[in-house]
Order: sequence, then structure tokens, then C-alpha cells
Amino acid sequence: MSQQLTREEQERKYPEYTWDLTTIFESDEAFEEAFKEVEGQIGKEQEFKGHLGDSAETLYQALALEDELVSKLEKVYVYAHLKQDQDTANSKYTGFEARAHQLVIKFSSSWSFLIPEILQIDEEKIEQFVKEHEGLQRYEFDLKLINEKRPHVLSADKEKLLTEAQDALSTPENVYGMFSNADLEFEDAVDSDGQRHPLTQGTFIKCLESDDRTLRQSAYDNLYAKYGAYNNTLSSTLAGEVKKNVFNARTHNYNSAREAALSNNHIPEEVYDNLVATVHKYLPLLHRYTQLRKELLGLDDMKMYDLYTPLVKDVKFEMPYEEAKKWMLEALQPMDEEYMEVVKEGLENRWVDVYENKGKRSGGYSSGAHLTNPFILLNWSNTVSDLYTLVHEFGHSAHSYFSCKHQPSNSSDYTIFVAEVASTCNEALLSDYMDKHLDDDRRLLLLNQELERFRATLFRQTMFAEFEHKIHQIEESGEPLTAERMNQEYAELNRTYFGDAVETDEAISKEWSRIPHFYMNYYVYQYATGYSAAQSLSHQILTEGQPAVERYINEFLKKGSSNYPIEILKNAGVDMTTPEPIEQACQVFEEKLDAFEKLMKA
Repeated sequence: MSQQLTREEQERKYPEYTWDLTTIFESDEAFEEAFKEVEGQIGKEQEFKGHLGDSAETLYQALALEDELVSKLEKVYVYAHLKQDQDTANSKYTGFEARAHQLVIKFSSSWSFLIPEILQIDEEKIEQFVKEHEGLQRYEFDLKLINEKRPHVLSADKEKLLTEAQDALSTPENVYGMFSNADLEFEDAVDSDGQRHPLTQGTFIKCLESDDRTLRQSAYDNLYAKYGAYNNTLSSTLAGEVKKNVFNARTHNYNSAREAALSNNHIPEEVYDNLVATVHKYLPLLHRYTQLRKELLGLDDMKMYDLYTPLVKDVKFEMPYEEAKKWMLEALQPMDEEYMEVVKEGLENRWVDVYENKGKRSGGYSSGAHLTNPFILLNWSNTVSDLYTLVHEFGHSAHSYFSCKHQPSNSSDYTIFVAEVASTCNEALLSDYMDKHLDDDRRLLLLNQELERFRATLFRQTMFAEFEHKIHQIEESGEPLTAERMNQEYAELNRTYFGDAVETDEAISKEWSRIPHFYMNYYVYQYATGYSAAQSLSHQILTEGQPAVERYINEFLKKGSSNYPIEILKNAGVDMTTPEPIEQACQVFEEKLDAFEKLMKA
């Protein structure tokens, strides 16, 4: 299929490969009507402002109204952003998205009084309200979460002042974003034939994946030379971000920045510590992998820029979309009929927008709202990676589908801590199936990709998490957070994680300066914990069968945010407060490494 079709041509010629947004609104006119309805109801909240504590009925009516309007607003926004993403050059839908975004801001501002005012009501009074009012029991867990914030909420005046200060406190992140994405330019990378290759944030990893070592080194040296030239400036922006996190935590009566950050998802700090400690225990496996990579590449001295180039080359594995659907349906068979019916419904009822067209947003994602079915955006190019993206996004979509079907709107969304579990669990089931049904050449290719996923997600993201915590601890102890100290800490971690087979040079000591996630306040650890939880759950599904499937669907996929994420995972069979899930993930890595070594020597 041509990638040069306009959106109109795509929808006219191949409607079965485009998503059906009429399930949200029949027409743009219906969208406009819904937009005006939500907009017209902004202001109704004023009748509750200052009166939430008057009675149980008043509190219920306020929560119910806000809940109803949020569901309608989500529907409006989802339609607008999907319309824009299918053709970003269409000014009409760019306008839709911009207006919907502004409506979200206006709505959020109008209801910003809700939680602070609830916190002004005595906790005992709220508990009594819930007991006496049946309708409020739907919001009992929400109110419990709000109550848990009480020790960390200041007076209304102080909270208002701190809220107004956040714009200024966000300066380090904003400066870094503008510098890294808009102002920073790199010298072209040069290959062994003297050909120049444009070097950008987007092409850097592609250069490192090249078979041409000269190109890999050139890209690596040029990128880190530029970041290194601004080492002191970038250390100041990251130090400013850390100072902001520490300041916000201390002013809200938390013991540390990490405690404050993890409290947003109600995650015990032991989860973080378990992750780091357990991954350290299994670092010899990563060292074994880097040593194997060095041997297979035939290198006397392996550099950091040699870690990305594939070990399996010249193996073709094309994946047309129709064939990919068959792979997915077969790979997910260990799930029961209830799950498979959701996947089939998505395939048959046009949840998926498959192919690229002019102006379509790049990448892939799953989107939707409580009042819509899920939607999946793809840009299919007939690769195995596309198949993994399809399976990954259907994991998100199935999670959303089950949560929305079995939870009321206020608890149908799930927290970021568990957001990648269902998607990665699907990937693990696919890998297991493909490993059993591929010839040796394509199996080697798959195993190489799998080992790289483990390296990049479980090991590298844990290293990032450890570095992030170290720099916050330095700030909290009153020590200066200088460029030299950051370089030193990062270089030492890099040596520890990747071992003696790969050289930790001066350039890689500055890698922290190009990682935007360090401006996201203890976010990166969740990649590794989510990956580990998914590996553990998929292992249970494949070995235990139906009992594990029922736990997974009923206690995880259907639960939304109706309980603490740690408890939801625990009820599904994964206790992230223990080392066991991380250990199981590392053992899966070892099994794949064993299989890869055996095939390479065959």
C-alpha cells in the first residue's frame, strides 16, 4: 500500500484499515454540539463551592457532577486529538484539538477548589457522610486517597502560593527541553566511505545500530562532544530540577524527594530498593551478555557505541499486517475466550488505524476514554517491530476496555505504575509463541531483539533509577551537585552495570545530560518494575494456565484504579514489594541468553 495517500484517499480506498471515529461522534457537527454542552456546564460547580461540607448529599452531588462532566470532556478531547493525529496538516482538526485542550484547562481551573475544600472537612465527618449516603460509597476509595494527603497539604494560602511558584520552579526542565530539542545541533556523522549522515536526537540510535563501526563512532563522538561542551550548563539545569523536587518534598512534610514522588502512586519505597538490589544481584548475566557481544563482533576493545548494532544480520523477516494479525491471535491463545473476544472485536470493528498517510502522526499508541472504545494508531511498515507494536498496543487497549467495562468512570483509569504491564505481558506471550514456531535463523533474530529489550528496559532503566536517586541524595545531604560529581557517579554506575567487556569512556560519563526522563521526578524506575511484573505474569499464564489467566483478567485488567496499584498487582499474583518478580524477569533473561548462545554455536 502506498505511503503517499492523502487521508481522504486512505479512508476512501481502504476504510477497513482506518479507525472508525463515528463510534465517538457521528459527525463533526455532533462533536461541536458536545463541545458546547460541556462548555455550557462550566460554572455549575460554583453552587457547590464553599458548601461541600454542608451535607453528604451536597458532597455527593458535587462529585457526581464533576465525574459526569469529566467523562463527557474526555470524549470530546479524544475525538479532537485522534482527528488531528490522523492528519496533522488539516487545520480544521488542529483547531479542534487546540480548542479541546483549552477546554480541559478551563474545566480543570473551574474545579480546582474541589480537593482543597474536601481536605477542609474533618476526616471523621467524611467517613460519616460515606456511611450514611449510598451514592458516596462509589467515591469511598477516592476520598480515602484524598484523606491520605492531609499530612502533606498546607494551608490554602500556602498551597496557592506554591502552586503559583511551580511555573518558575519548572524553569530547569523548560530550559533543558528548549536547549535539547530546539537549540542543540550536531556535526554530521561520517561513515567509512566518507559519506555524511545528518545527526539528530532521532537518528543517533539508528547510527549506533549500523554495521559500519566508523559511522557508529563518529555519531557517538559528535553527539557527546556537543553535550560535553555544555557540561556545566546542563549540570546546573539538572541540579535545579533536583533542588525543585527536594524543595517541594520538604515543604509538604515528606522525608525525601523520592518518598514524595512515589506517594503520588502510593508506592512503598521498598519497591525501588528491591528493584536496584535485585538487579545488582543479576548483573553477572548482563556482563556475560556484553562479553558475548564483544566476542561475536570480533572486537579487541568494545566501546559503548558497539552495544546497539545487531548481532544477527542478513536475516529477512517481513511482516505484512494481515499475517501479523494471525501471529497475534495465535500468540494470545493462552488467554481465555473473554480476552480473545475483545481482541477480535478490536480487529473487526476498526479500532486500529494501520497505515501511514500524508500528515499522519508518527509512532504508535492506544487511546480512548470511558465513554468510547479504545483506538490504536500505527504506521505499518511490514516489520517484526510492527507486530510487537500491534500486540503491545492491544495490551493497553484490552486493559482499558476491561477497566472501563467493569469500573465506574471515577476508577476506570489505571495509574502509570501499572500502565505498561498489560502491554508488555502481551509482548512476552508473543515472544514465547514465536520462539516455538520460527526457524533457527529467525529465532536468532528474535532472541537478539529480546536480549536487547531486557538490556534497555530492565537493566539500563534501573541504572537510570539508581543514578536519579543518587543525585537527589547528594542534594538532600547538602553536598554540591556539580558536573564533575554527576559525571563521576554516572561513570561508576556504567562500569558496574556493563562490566569489563565494554569500555566506560569520558563521553559516556556525560550520558545523563541527554536523558530527558531525569526531569520527570522519579519516573524511570517504573519502566523496569512494569517490565518485571509483566514477565512474571506472563510466566504464570504460560505455566499455570487458567487459574493465572483468571487472576490476571479479574484481579488486574478489570480493576482500573479501584485499589492501590501495589495491591492490584499482588492480587493478580505479583508482589512488587518483594524481589521475586525482578528475579523471575532476570531468570527469563538468562533463559533467552542460554538459548541465544546455544543457537549461535550450533
